[in-house]
Amino acid sequence: MTDPSSGDPTPDGGVPEEFDEVDPDAVSDDAGDPGTTGGSPGVAVVTALALGILGPVIAIASGGIVFGVSALTGGLSLAASVVLTLIFGQYVAFGGLAIAYLAWRGFDREGIVSYLGVRVPSLKEVGIVLGGWVVILILILAVSTVVQALGTETASNQSAELAMGNPAIIPLFIAASFLVIGPCEEILYRGVVQGRLRESLPAAPSIALSAAIFAAIHVMALTGGLSARLTTIGILFVPSLVFGAVYEYTENLVVPALLHGLHNAVLFTALYVAVTQTDAMPAVLGFLPV
Repeated sequence: MTDPSSGDPTPDGGVPEEFDEVDPDAVSDDAGDPGTTGGSPGVAVVTALALGILGPVIAIASGGIVFGVSALTGGLSLAASVVLTLIFGQYVAFGGLAIAYLAWRGFDREGIVSYLGVRVPSLKEVGIVLGGWVVILILILAVSTVVQALGTETASNQSAELAMGNPAIIPLFIAASFLVIGPCEEILYRGVVQGRLRESLPAAPSIALSAAIFAAIHVMALTGGLSARLTTIGILFVPSLVFGAVYEYTENLVVPALLHGLHNAVLFTALYVAVTQTDAMPAVLGFLPV
């Protein structure tokens, strides 16, 4: 074997002495990986904010597409309008944006799946979904008790109001919670937003910031005064933290997506029961993270 520094063979024909000891920590496991940008925490936060805001902006803009299709067809049924809104406002605005961003960073299909951590959940992870939902339920009940004790008003969610006025479409929302809303919102806000923050920040601030961004963007989907909207955003921050913590722990995007879908589905089910069985104003109107 030739010594690369002199061109002469080493005495024992082996590896030159100066190359015998290589610090494994000096070589990054992520070398050459297009997704490991790391870099400044400030850049990570700005990128996360930009992506988190751009998703809802695209969703709002896509409303024009639905309106145009409705005009061209002479008017869509409510169910058709909801389906189109879910396609453009969720699959395109959130899922499409997340995948486009990762593709722009140089990931291929396999790289995107690996970066997001998409795999069939284990039995343990299914248990985490159920346990996470119980934690969310307990936390929301505690927060709701405090809010009621303070006499603070909460805002209403536009999707919940639409469902309350048209109970027949609630089963569609329940199915969409698992098939559309949970996966699409989690791929953007946990997979990409939290994932990008995690490249430059520790777990706790990454989870908290992504949860804050996710909760805050719902201001556009809420109705009511500023104080009521801020209160509801604070409530939505609670399940968002659990989604992020579950993703950090399992490193499997399917887990928070299922948990998100389960949370929404339960609330939509409670809304359906409240609307069809009682005349009371459902308490879940502002608790839906959709």
